[in-house]
Amino acid sequence: MKTVLVLLLAAELGHALERGRDYEKDKVCKELAHLGKDDFRTLSLVLYSRKFSSGTFEQVSRLVQEVVALTQECCAEGADPDCYDTRTSALSIKSCESDSPFPVHEGTPECCTKEGLERKLCMAALSHQAREFPTYVEPTNDEICEAFRKDPRRFADEFLYEYSSNYGQVPLPLLVGYTKSYLSMVGSCCTSPSPTPCFLKERLQIRHLSLLTTMSNRVCAQYAAYGKEKSRISHLIKLAQKVPTADLEDVLPLAEDITTILSKCCESTSEDCMAKELPEYTVTVCDNLPKKNSKFEECCQEETPLDIFTCIYFMPAAPPLQLPAIELPTNTEVCGQTNTKALDRYTFELSRRTPLPEVFLSKILEPTLKTLNKCCDSEDASTCFTDKGSQLKKELSSFIEKGQELCADYSENTFTEYKKKLAERLRRRLPDAAPTELAGLAQKRADLASKCCSVNSPPRHCAAQFGVRYLAYSAATQVQRYHVLLSRVSPVSLSVLTGQLKENSAVKEWLPPGCREALKQRLTYSPTASTKQTLAMMFVVLTVTVDDTTSTDSRGVSQPPDPVVDEGMAGKKGVAVMRCQGHQKGDTMATLGNRKVDWKNDRTNSRGCHTVS
Repeated sequence: MKTVLVLLLAAELGHALERGRDYEKDKVCKELAHLGKDDFRTLSLVLYSRKFSSGTFEQVSRLVQEVVALTQECCAEGADPDCYDTRTSALSIKSCESDSPFPVHEGTPECCTKEGLERKLCMAALSHQAREFPTYVEPTNDEICEAFRKDPRRFADEFLYEYSSNYGQVPLPLLVGYTKSYLSMVGSCCTSPSPTPCFLKERLQIRHLSLLTTMSNRVCAQYAAYGKEKSRISHLIKLAQKVPTADLEDVLPLAEDITTILSKCCESTSEDCMAKELPEYTVTVCDNLPKKNSKFEECCQEETPLDIFTCIYFMPAAPPLQLPAIELPTNTEVCGQTNTKALDRYTFELSRRTPLPEVFLSKILEPTLKTLNKCCDSEDASTCFTDKGSQLKKELSSFIEKGQELCADYSENTFTEYKKKLAERLRRRLPDAAPTELAGLAQKRADLASKCCSVNSPPRHCAAQFGVRYLAYSAATQVQRYHVLLSRVSPVSLSVLTGQLKENSAVKEWLPPGCREALKQRLTYSPTASTKQTLAMMFVVLTVTVDDTTSTDSRGVSQPPDPVVDEGMAGKKGVAVMRCQGHQKGDTMATLGNRKVDWKNDRTNSRGCHTVS
């Protein structure tokens, strides 16, 4: 079975089922012969459920059905030599049909513009991003047995799909091993005269395998999101925060060890890679850290190495040390050949001083460390460090402050209490905001905190929810700024604006988000259906001009606007003028009058202002 798994994994990684080459066909046919139709189908279901984790059960099942039928037909004795290539071509064509029954992927249309083998390879490379928030909930024993007795085959298929799509980062052999053990338990207990005691006994027997599977999914998901080097930095940050009294020499080797294990085991074809490597890692941890932190000492008293690892994984950050502020490393420290750990030491020292979840620190440290490394490659490293250093420190400080503001009190309070304190802070900051708007903003912030303010927050999701710009210029701050802007617009201009808003619902999609939110809080209007011409007329009301100054950070990234009202124009001819800083002079935000907008050439930049060709 192990050898077969290796072959099947190689087939998946090489996209053998869709390439149509003879040697790939031979591999697939050997796997079918070794496994038999049922096991081949089962493993195909696991593979495609992982690959297309956002697809429905019906879509994945249909794809598996086609692949198994194709393999059986083309691997049969006496099959046409061109069968495999012909059938895989037909499969790729079917995937391009508008009513394709297979999993949907945003990259499919592009693949469908290609032909032949190029299209097959493009299709084979498509996969959905693994789920960072598993939604699978195991049914009750009665529900399991009811579904099993009704249709054992469908129950097994749905379980394989649900578990594999939810835990797609588990190393394949481990995932197959666990799902096989689980289905064996269900088959035994649902046919037993005493199902409840049977389930209790069987679950105890597979508890270790179940825990190993879920923990492997967690750590491998982070590794897949970060890659090897960022994963190493991530583990260094977490260890520095969990045991801030340790020295760099205590935690750096451990961060490197766990990263090496993940790079070796997360894509391993060995069935016991994780089971062998994690216990060895916990021995090293327990030999070095318990004397530095009582929490590690408690974890190292757990019964099994896997329980120790789990305890350490979920261990919260310790209170940060009260130490002098850490300075950025100098060019001599970073660029000199004698000290290759300067950036690791800076990461460690900053982390053990800073009560901020790893996902935030990783986010801001990545561009910071990259900028310092780039300075080493410049002609004058010393000048580069001097020029970039002060701005980097400002950005770090601002980002950390905003992150701490979001996560303040989160770990010390229940979620309900946290939401109350968050709402109070927002109410003090936005005294003019409507209660419903404050409640909505508080809910959004609380949802973000619930996912991103814990010690093991999911990197991809949190990175998509915030960035330097999001935190440094929070939504609440932008709304507050636009409240100030609107309060300074003359009554005449505001009256015209209100009238246009009443007639034009599409304008709310054109306005910058902060302004849109402020307008919602200040104005009451009943949007009606609008046309492109009426929206174009809105440009007369909000004629946007460009400030010739630019605002960039140390990495050359333009910063969000600080909108102001042009006092000289406000109130004249019903025109409210806003400036968006950070644009190049000459980017005309035209007064369109009755001219039609060429929507194909409309460019919306990151500031929320529009340029029209």
